[in-house]
Amino acid sequence: MTAGIDVPDRRGRTGLDRHGRDLTGNPRVRILDVRVLSCDWYVLRRTTFDYRHDDGHWSREQRETYDRGDGATLLLHDASRGTVLLTRQFRLPAYVNGHPDGMLIEAAAGLLDGDTAEEAIRREAAEETGRTVGTVEHVFDVYMSPGSVTERLHFFAAPYENTTAPAEGTRGVADEGEDIEVLELPFPEALAMIRRGEIVDAKTIMLLQWAALEGPFKHISRRTVPPPPRHRCSGDGAAPAHRPGC
Repeated sequence: MTAGIDVPDRRGRTGLDRHGRDLTGNPRVRILDVRVLSCDWYVLRRTTFDYRHDDGHWSREQRETYDRGDGATLLLHDASRGTVLLTRQFRLPAYVNGHPDGMLIEAAAGLLDGDTAEEAIRREAAEETGRTVGTVEHVFDVYMSPGSVTERLHFFAAPYENTTAPAEGTRGVADEGEDIEVLELPFPEALAMIRRGEIVDAKTIMLLQWAALEGPFKHISRRTVPPPPRHRCSGDGAAPAHRPGC
């Protein structure tokens, strides 16, 4: 008897080896076998499949997929004050892969855990920042690491008011080991932190760039971007033909 297959694993799941066996959306893919390699908390599977290439020949392939469920993330913004609300917390995977201290600055986020994406992001915003979220705007849905991780992340944005600021201190769910610092940053400073390598979390960078291009700060960000340098031309002011821009 195998946990997660014949008998429940520690999260009460069975039949984890059947996930993905019945896919029929792509006629170039024939699923042959799914093996569960680990189901301690999330699920690691190895799938064997046949794949038909553009020239018509078939090849047998194997891929490992890591299933941690889908998630949601939220950019909290105050357009009137030109600020965003982010968090800082320790991330072990980043720490073991070269980040100096593992303390990443991020937008609020979490797994759905059976909730809808909007329900989940309201829950995470309350747990991580202490804010109760009103109307949310759906931004886009993204596969963050499609080569190996099944997760689809739902992106949202929502305004917050400074009058709803919670008491100072760290936040998060203590039973889950969370120790989260809340950061309120001017939006131009948050963008500058991306350029300086101080914000390196993908979902946060995507939300901040969306906010600059299409979101609540598109007018602010355009004003704060310095103009391109002007070319200097020698002589009496005439523009030589071989000097573009002069």
